[in-house]
Parts: sequence; C-alpha cells; structure tokens
Amino acid sequence: MPTPTSRELLADLVAFDTTSRNSNLPLIEYVEAYLSSHGVASRRVPDATNQKASLWATIGPADKPGVILSGHTDTVPVDGQDWSSDPFSLEPRDGRLYGRGSCDMKGFLACALAAVPGLAARDLTHPVHLAFSYDEEVGCVGVIGLLKALQVEPVRPAFCIVGEPTLMKVMIGHKGKRSMRVTVRGLSCHSSLAPQGVNAIDYAALMIVKIREIGQRLATSGGRDAAYDVPYSTAHTGIVAGGAALNIVPDLCHFDCEFRVLPAEDADALVEELRAYATTVLEPQMRRIAPETGIEIDVYAQFPGLDTAPGAEITTLAKRFAGSNDHGKVAFGTEGGRFDEMLAVPTVICGPGSIAQAHKPDEYVETAQLDACDAFLAKLADWAEAPE
Repeated sequence: MPTPTSRELLADLVAFDTTSRNSNLPLIEYVEAYLSSHGVASRRVPDATNQKASLWATIGPADKPGVILSGHTDTVPVDGQDWSSDPFSLEPRDGRLYGRGSCDMKGFLACALAAVPGLAARDLTHPVHLAFSYDEEVGCVGVIGLLKALQVEPVRPAFCIVGEPTLMKVMIGHKGKRSMRVTVRGLSCHSSLAPQGVNAIDYAALMIVKIREIGQRLATSGGRDAAYDVPYSTAHTGIVAGGAALNIVPDLCHFDCEFRVLPAEDADALVEELRAYATTVLEPQMRRIAPETGIEIDVYAQFPGLDTAPGAEITTLAKRFAGSNDHGKVAFGTEGGRFDEMLAVPTVICGPGSIAQAHKPDEYVETAQLDACDAFLAKLADWAEAPE
C-alpha cells in the first residue's frame, strides 16, 4: 500500500472537528491506528474526564535521548466566521490548502505522520518522539499531564521542536502570558442615589486604567528584546461586561485582561502589582460604603515564555534541517515554554504556514510549506540515523 503524503494525511486530520470544546479522541484513535499500521506503539495520557488525551510515541531506541516533534490537536472555533468552503473538508485552491487547523497546526502533524514510515524503516541511533496534545488553544494546558508523565521516565529527550506555523523559520523564543478575569462586586442602588452605591463599572474602569498604566511603563522603561516584533512586554484588556440599566448603579462588572511578558521578566510580579492596587487603594474606598464589596483577580490561564540560546545545539540542528542560518522569536505563545520549564528540554519552534492565517476564516497552509516541512523532517531523519 502506498505511503500517504502529508497532504493526504492533512485532509484526514482536518476532517476531525477538534475545536477545543470537543473531544479529540476520534483523531487520537485515527493516529493510534496509523502508527500501529507502521509498527509504532503509542500511549495515551488522558485528561480527568477521559474525553481528551495527549498521545506519545517513540520511533527508535527508547533508552537514548532523542528529539520530540510536538504539536497540538485542538483548533479554535469556526463560529461566526464566513468561510468560502467547508472548514472541515480540506479544499485545494491555487497552491493553498484551506481548512480549519490546516495552518494551526495540523499541517505539522500531517508532516510528522508522513515521516513515520520512513523513520520506522531506518535503524535510528537517536529516537524520534511524537507528542500530540490537546487544549493548547485554551492556555497550553493539555500538554501538562503528558509532561508530568515524562518527568518520571528514566531517559529524557534531548531536544524538542514545536511545529507551530513559522513559515519553516527557526524561532528560539516567545513571550509568557497571564490571562486574568477581574470581577468587581459593588453595591446597587437607583442612579438618582448614586453616591450611596458602589459602582462596579467605575472601579473596573480604574483597574483597567491601572493595567494601561502598567503597559505604558513596560513600553517605556521595561526590558527590551529586539528579536520580537513588539520588543517589550505588554498589557491588554479585551472584554468588559457589566451593568443592567442606565438608572441602576451596577453591582457587578467583570473584564478579561492579560500580560504578555518577555521571558526574562516576572509575569507574576505584574499580577501581584495589580492585586495590590485593588486591595490597598480601591477596596478601602469601596468598603467605606459597603463592606461586602471587593475585587477578585483570577489567573485562569498562563504559560511560561521560551528563551533558547542562539548557540544551543537544537538551534544549530534546526537551522541545518531548515537550510537557513537565521533564527528569530515569535510574539504568540506555544507549548515550547512548558517543555523547557517542566522537562528542561532545549526547544525551538519551526513549522509550516504563517501565524497570520491562523484562527481566521479561510485558514490555509501553502502546499509549498508542507513540502518544506517534509524536507526538514527528511534531514532530521538522516541525523537520527547517523552513527553516534
């Protein structure tokens, strides 16, 4: 039976609706069967509900350090997006392959799977591991269970390549993130008696202004790294909700905000600065009127930054596989920071497609990008087979 190409495998992967709210088990079962057909064993690491799982597989000697090919199986929703074709049916047009996840990041998964038959046929001296995760799009949380399982293994991998879309350019760093929901609880009353209430929207607004002030400080006097498009840490508020009617002083307001920080900076310190402003400045004002009022800050998602050295062995290897002497850093987050933090595995980011196409209607990956990733993995296979 002919070996499937990365394009054919991508069509199969896109057909699974693995939006983060859904189970990814049908896709995992497909990958398990595919690997088994090529003599490759795999194991699941399920979540607490047994409705999602990460998958781990090793090709080559398990008792030696090797390289991880890491990717997430989940995608963002298509709700409310205007697609020109069925987002879950891969559509080829003008050298592009359209479909949800084609770029972010099932294109890389397809290339990794397409490389399996060739890897399995070789006498590898360095193992190649596949690490397919879930729930990356909701805070890089699904991979945590897999990494905890790997922490107790007797031999840890030497390197990791996260296949997020970088146009097959080698990226050695990304910022860390703290995603927060701030809930302000005030005291309601008729708007004609506004001073007798505690306006939750007013105090939420003061918190939002504080976040903006922190962001301005980071932009003007914080750390700098010219390798990033935005070379400093940032603060951002994205969603605000509160109030019921104009003539009612609102007793509840909540908003979602984030800090994206350079790896060398302390994201938790920024969260604590915001929390201290709430507890020492705003809450005393609120509680002089109503003791039951207050402000809660919930860090509901976070991931660490990544900062791999330009001279690290994996950086040099990845640039060799990519046929390039260049490297850079990306503004978006990946699971790479988790591999570095939890396993101490030197990690780079390199995968097909452009992040500019991710999460959009008519998401696509260029066929030339899949070809480039196939070539990258072929060189990786040569390295994995080379004598030690």
